[in-house]
Amino acid sequence: MIDIKLIRENRELVKENIKKKFQDQKLPLVDEIYELDIKVRETQTKADALKAEKNKMSGEIGKLMAQKEVDKANEIKAKVSEMGDEITELETLQVELQKQIKEKMMVIPNIIDESVPIGKDDSENVEVERFGEAVVPNYEIPHHADIIAAFNGMDKEAAGRTSGEGFYYLLGDIARLHEAMIAYGRDYMINQGFTYAIPPFMIHGDVVTGVMSFPEMEAMMYKIEGEDLYLIGTSEHSMIGRFKDQIVKKDSLPITMTSYSPCFRKEGGSHGLEERGLYRVHQFEKQEMIVICEPEESMDYYNKMWKYTVEIFRNMDIPVRQLECCSGDLADLKVKSCDIEAWSPRQQKYFEVASCSNLGEAQARRLSIRTKGDKGTYYLHTLNNTVLASPRGLIALLENNYQEDGSVKIPKVLQPYMCGKEILKPVK
Repeated sequence: MIDIKLIRENRELVKENIKKKFQDQKLPLVDEIYELDIKVRETQTKADALKAEKNKMSGEIGKLMAQKEVDKANEIKAKVSEMGDEITELETLQVELQKQIKEKMMVIPNIIDESVPIGKDDSENVEVERFGEAVVPNYEIPHHADIIAAFNGMDKEAAGRTSGEGFYYLLGDIARLHEAMIAYGRDYMINQGFTYAIPPFMIHGDVVTGVMSFPEMEAMMYKIEGEDLYLIGTSEHSMIGRFKDQIVKKDSLPITMTSYSPCFRKEGGSHGLEERGLYRVHQFEKQEMIVICEPEESMDYYNKMWKYTVEIFRNMDIPVRQLECCSGDLADLKVKSCDIEAWSPRQQKYFEVASCSNLGEAQARRLSIRTKGDKGTYYLHTLNNTVLASPRGLIALLENNYQEDGSVKIPKVLQPYMCGKEILKPVK
């Protein structure tokens, strides 16, 4: 959520930003908010004037009663009572106007960074840099579901019986490899100075609306029936929510944390679910990183964070690229975002395995995460980035380390988590 001062003082900037995000249907909201804000302040001014007059007249009542001018005192009492009713009406109106403003402000997109490329959707995202050689071997790379099947590593049929489409069992060495990747990502981030955390996997609705926009919420979140609880789609939700309504001490900044969680997503809409494999599923596991910092530090952290993910994947012998998200592909709360995509030698193209975002003060403003300095109390900036998510990361690892004889090399950084194993050999 942006600062309403921007709409008071520079409506054209807000409108231009909406146009850059190709959300012209939201343009009328800017003027509506502007007019509602004027009414709020006029109502406040009128209520304040009435309160001052009411207090003055209330003071006269005692004097008149002391002088035994009861009729005059009662006359003023009646006027004071009328003024009290009017003040109550004004305060009720003000609350309603502020509610309308908040509802409209919640859908006004954040002001994007000037470096963000302008484009309508993800087809216009911009490749920035590649890391590692994207190799296509001279032998066929099977579908990842077939690679896993050769190790008896997955059972989607049984998961369908227990849970439905979009769920899976991982088994044996494949399950171990999956967990090895998550553990390596955790330890890598701890070595970068990030504090490890395991957060709640369910959060209240006011935290959900604090960390994400309404369209994202509807598309992603599972609601617990009959309770004000949602299953998290990523641990960023509960990690940022931890600081809701807090004034963070300056000497504790920046806050840098890495968190593990299972993640739950509807994955509805046009993408659908992949029947055979693990690319798009309802449940997965992820190591995440979040930063809460001073506003002037956030872009430096943004660039550090996505580079951590690149190094993690390169250490697992997986070529990747950084893809800058264009304006139309940015979620409303984001100032700047990029995806890290891994190379698929089977498909001979890249696919998303991580996403890094700078949200400016949008989440902090919604959740009231502040600090206090020489210039008073102000909002902090929040950032998040995927350290490593599996099974997408697992798919990339299997394809890029698959050998012609059907075996899979285990990258050196993962071998300590696999009891020293250097290679996985198929069982069938």
